[in-house]
Amino acid sequence: MPEVREVPFEHADSTMLRAAQKAELAARYGTHDSEPGVAPSAADVTAFFVAYEDGMPAGCGGLRLLSDDEAEIKRMYVTPAHRGTGISVAVLEAIEAFGRESGLTKLVLETGTLQPDAMRFYEREGYTRIPNFGAYVDSELSVCYAKAL
Repeated sequence: MPEVREVPFEHADSTMLRAAQKAELAARYGTHDSEPGVAPSAADVTAFFVAYEDGMPAGCGGLRLLSDDEAEIKRMYVTPAHRGTGISVAVLEAIEAFGRESGLTKLVLETGTLQPDAMRFYEREGYTRIPNFGAYVDSELSVCYAKAL
């Protein structure tokens, strides 16, 4: 069973996992900066979580507030060695629990068209496809989802 901890956005484990995610996305999309809009930072990420399996960082994800009752899930990532082990569900459950405890009523997120595994995951976890929002409106590579909490 993974252990999920809330950690600072700039924590060493968070930084390592986000760098691995960036490298994987660069390989999939052929660019080092595939994010439309402003990248998340320590200044605007409300909460960030890292999942550990046998003491090793295995996955992460965080929230950036969009309004008093809505937040965007940012930087969801699981290391290839830990995929299919429940890490992503554990991180998402921690994010959703934090959202509910914080009074949020809706979570939104963006993933990419070249990430069918992510799309299947979010749909399986109750997220519904929505029109692209915010910085993703004109992005042909973006697919957006939402879930009421």
